[in-house]
Amino acid sequence: MQVNGAPEPFSTSRLDALPLDVAHAEEMAAVLFDPALHTYTGGTPEDAGTLRARYERQGAGSPDPAERWWNWVLRVRADGCLAGYVQATVRGTRAEVAWVVGTPWQGRGYAKEAAVGLVRHLLDQGSVRTVVAHIHPGHAASAAVASAAGLLPTGEWEDGEVRWRYDVSRDAAPGRVADSGHGP
Repeated sequence: MQVNGAPEPFSTSRLDALPLDVAHAEEMAAVLFDPALHTYTGGTPEDAGTLRARYERQGAGSPDPAERWWNWVLRVRADGCLAGYVQATVRGTRAEVAWVVGTPWQGRGYAKEAAVGLVRHLLDQGSVRTVVAHIHPGHAASAAVASAAGLLPTGEWEDGEVRWRYDVSRDAAPGRVADSGHGP
């Protein structure tokens, strides 16, 4: 389902997840400009040039041939604008995922829709069996997104964040992630 290591695009009811391209840097710099987006993750907003350089590195892929870096920008189909991104670092049958939706698009269910779509996309490919996300314990919105995507908190911690996990083995119908946002 991937060509030359690049991720396949996927869609949800309102979003198109497009493989990240350096050409997205300018628009994404505007999407990600709000310092509030870094409250739980640290760092500061990056300008278009810095994003362009990061996107070039990400597009080149992991230096580890056993690891794939898959990154998508989220385009809102109704207005054609970019609103955020999702990403997965895939190693073997495990994918570590993350999502960010720009402040102007928050509160519309886009993060939940994107995360549910991402988990479904990864599981439907057949090689991913476990999906993991790391969420700051104070970030209730991100915890709600993880829950909607079918991930459950594990009680395990890494770098001050709770590890959330979905394992195909716990579900009688592998790869099933509900459109309703209630998870697998």
